Amino acid sequence: MLTFWGDRQRYCDNISRRNFLQLGAFGAGLTLADMLRLKAAQDPASAVKSTPQKAAIMIYLPGGPSHMDMYDLKPEAPMEFRGEFKPIQTNVPGVQICEHMPLQARMWDKLACVRSLISVDEHSDSLVSTGYSENTNRIASHPSFGSVISKLRSGATNDVPPFVSLRGGGSMGTEPGYLGVAHRPFTPSGAGMENLRLASGVNADRMDDRKDLLGKFDTARREIDASGTMKGMDSFAGRAFDMISSGVVRKALDLKNEDPKTRDRYQGVEQFLTARRLVEAGVGCVTLSIGGWDTHTSNFKELKRMLPQVDRGIANLINDLHDRGMQDDVVTVMWGEFGRTPKINGSDGGRDHWSPVMGAMIAGGGLKMGQAIGSSSAKGEYPKDRPYKVPHLLSTIYGAMGIDAGYTFPNGAGRPMYILDDRNKVEELV
Repeated sequence: MLTFWGDRQRYCDNISRRNFLQLGAFGAGLTLADMLRLKAAQDPASAVKSTPQKAAIMIYLPGGPSHMDMYDLKPEAPMEFRGEFKPIQTNVPGVQICEHMPLQARMWDKLACVRSLISVDEHSDSLVSTGYSENTNRIASHPSFGSVISKLRSGATNDVPPFVSLRGGGSMGTEPGYLGVAHRPFTPSGAGMENLRLASGVNADRMDDRKDLLGKFDTARREIDASGTMKGMDSFAGRAFDMISSGVVRKALDLKNEDPKTRDRYQGVEQFLTARRLVEAGVGCVTLSIGGWDTHTSNFKELKRMLPQVDRGIANLINDLHDRGMQDDVVTVMWGEFGRTPKINGSDGGRDHWSPVMGAMIAGGGLKMGQAIGSSSAKGEYPKDRPYKVPHLLSTIYGAMGIDAGYTFPNGAGRPMYILDDRNKVEELV
């Protein structure tokens, strides 16, 4: 059994985001072999194939980060709008970002942002992970981005799960919806890591012996079963053994295998390093989260603490991907669920929910970097130009992965459903 633990996090709506799922392997009551078998049973040969080496890292900022205090500052606005932070120049002429993100400023030629995204007022990762609001998804059950990657890579022969969540499971933004439980993410927290280890006292040779013994038992069962329904220990059970015994993912998750100097660079933002190691190991989608951005009070105090952490995580991750020649093969996106109110709320120095406009950072994937796309109005209240919806950026990311967002999967009722209904792209990126 795998036990999936998510972080307990309460937002201003007082809804607990505690995610606890006690499941076999990747879904309810499934063994690892069952999960592999379910994936293949869904006819992957008919699915659109993404380029095998392409990967995505999706960074979620839970709570809704302030767009005006990160990538779209308004130094000319009145004080009650512009706030405490000042913009600094990046290494791309004409592009400025927050003073508390100097590392990104020095490497902006490797990054881009969209500053004119329109969102919805929901404390949920559904929109940015599926392209549909949570209210819509409660009925339609659209799959998360990572689950789509899992579906399209069903039947792959490598010994790594296609979708890994470093932020727990169970939120709508990690769920597979109508694609089924076989496409839930592998979540290595808690007991998940234990499932990748050989049983106590079992070395690789003994694991091979057990595999061989199971095969012999199964042969005997097949000979006894006159109906022929016993097919022997199939390739899926074999892959389950191989995934555990090869240890590829287990080694990627163990940061002690990383150079100590590199670990020092990522101290305090180790999830970013883990994500890089997982995509290097062949994982197709990794999702992580950092911070708590529901800053109704003490917005600037909290951001002074969180922005440097995010800045260091992004700078190390993207520079490492470039150093390894992976910048075109890995697309990274960072965003929350909405922006924050342009006007500061009274004496508490906070910003409230604001869905009319928000921002997102994106890097890699062969997309066009070194730019800031769109902007909000003079006081940060709504898109001034280049208005885009969240699904447009998701469609762009799918495209960078070699996936047509117009592909359809059958839902639970057998009705064909598009990956995204709104499939326009952010044209400046492609």
